[in-house]
Parts: sequence; C-alpha cells; structure tokens
Amino acid sequence: MVLKLSFACWDYDRTKAIEDGRVRVEGIDLTFLNYRVEETFYRQLRFQEFDISELSLSSYVLTLNEENPNFIAIPVFPSRFFRHQSMYINLDAKIEKPQDLKGRKIGIPEYQMTAAVWQRGIMEEEFGVPIESVKFFTGAIEPSEHERRSKIPHNLPPGVSVTQIRQGQNLSQMLADGEIDAIFSATKPSSFHTSSKVGYLFPNFKEVEADYYQRTKILPIMHVVALKRSVYDANPWIAKALTKALSKALEIGYEPLEERAALRYMLPWLEHHVEETKRLMGGDARWWKDGFEENKHVLYKFLDYHFRQGLSKRRFEPEELFAPGSLETFVV
Repeated sequence: MVLKLSFACWDYDRTKAIEDGRVRVEGIDLTFLNYRVEETFYRQLRFQEFDISELSLSSYVLTLNEENPNFIAIPVFPSRFFRHQSMYINLDAKIEKPQDLKGRKIGIPEYQMTAAVWQRGIMEEEFGVPIESVKFFTGAIEPSEHERRSKIPHNLPPGVSVTQIRQGQNLSQMLADGEIDAIFSATKPSSFHTSSKVGYLFPNFKEVEADYYQRTKILPIMHVVALKRSVYDANPWIAKALTKALSKALEIGYEPLEERAALRYMLPWLEHHVEETKRLMGGDARWWKDGFEENKHVLYKFLDYHFRQGLSKRRFEPEELFAPGSLETFVV
C-alpha cells in the first residue's frame, strides 16, 4: 500500500528532483507543495497542515521543549546560510566595528528565528558582544497590515531586553530613520536599496565568512526537514525512505553546477564561482552536505547558542533531534 503524504518545501535545487518526480520516495505518493518558507513555517507551526515540511531549525528545537513534541526531524538541511552578510547598520550610527554594537538598538523579526540565534551567538563568541549588552526590537521587517509576532511561544532569559514594535512600524524604515542602529535578519531590508544611510555591518562579508568557515568548518544550518510525529509514529519507516530520497535529490542538484555545454543558471561565470567556492571551503567537491555525522559539530554549536540564549529548556544533544532510524544504515 502506498501512502499519500504532503511535503511543504521551497523548490531548492537540492529538492527539485523530488518536486518534479525524478526522485520518488519509496512507498509514498508525495504531493510537493512549493511555498515560501515564511508561509510553510507559519502554517505548519500554527496549524500542522502538512505531513512533512521544512522547518526553521530554531522553531523545531523549541517544539522539543514540549512534553509531547508535534514533530520529529531527519538529518536533511534544505537551507544553510552564512549570516554575517545579513547584518545591517545605520551608517550614521558610528558603528565602525562589531564591538560598537554594545549598548545599541538591534531589530530582529523574531527573537527565536534561526538566523538571529546564529547572529547573536557569533556576535558574542567571535566579537565579545553579549546579548545582555544590546536592546532588541522585534516585528515586521517591511510595512504590513498585520503585526508580526513569534510563530511559537517561548520565554526570554533574564537580563535580555526585547521590545515589540508598534503596529504600523517596520524595522526597515526604523533603521533608515535611525530609530534603531542595526538589523539582524534573514531577508535584506528594502531600505538597503532606498536609503543611503543603510549598509552592511561587514562590507567585506565574503572574506569574513570564508575565514569563519575555514576556522570552524561551519556552514550554518537554517532549516531542517521534519515529519508530524503522528505520521512518523504510524509509519516510522518513512524517516529513512525520505532521508534516502532527499540524499539522491541533493546529488542531482550538483549536476547543473558542473554542466558546461550550456549554462543551466543565469550566471555567466558560474564555473569560476563553483571553483572559488570549492577552494574557500576546503577543496571539497561536495561542500553542501546532509547527514548527521557530517553536521554534528554544526548542530552542537547551534544547540549551545539556543540554550545559552534562553530558548531551549536544556542543552539538547544533536542525536535527540532526529528519528533514530534516519541516523543509521545497514551493512552487508
């Protein structure tokens, strides 16, 4: 009997073969729902609409605080991102170096969002800017008729200042107007393109991020693939079947990057970009890797940040995040 399941995920190059049917998940008739991540997260975390979905890593870990968590993940990470490049400042705020953020006002869409967990952790560990030394302001990045609040409830640690902005305000305009000094986010504020007063905290972010990777071997994980616990409990074999299929899809995703007969992407110097990426990331031809052992050090660092920032009820171990059957394989 074939199960009919839904999978909400953006159509990344590493999931495209699942969406278009080149890779099929054993035993599953999968309906691929191509939504922006913000919509997927909101609908899944609030209403549990999908059998399987990508989820914010931070939001997923927050669900593990519950006595009976609603989701269980597999070690597949559809979104990864160096986040130094996603820190923006008001250029009139006299912020010459990251340490100048101490005592400043920083906008973040949600305190619990994965990008902000990484950014705050990096600021404290790499540059000596503890979360207690700044004031955070949360809310919509861009103008909206609706107030943005956390998609999942959580507590705040003692000594951390977090203020919700008013309905009608937005962080992008507040940064341009100097009402806040910086934004830590996943998306680029529109004021970056419309205001001469908005710029990068790290104008040379590529060099900074390459150095960070070479020292830590961390390409920060943003999202994880998670199953509804009820679906997994009824059919635990799904976890391994999905892990295997997404591994095949990831490998297929590399093929257009290596094609030279015609460009599959609208990047005239694609080959140079690929070769440069390999060089900066240690010479590995497969620099984007799923799997548990390959990413254990990345997960450990994130879980440490998550706990120290007051989000996790305890410091979870990486193994606790995933379905057991997705972590091991048979040997002949």
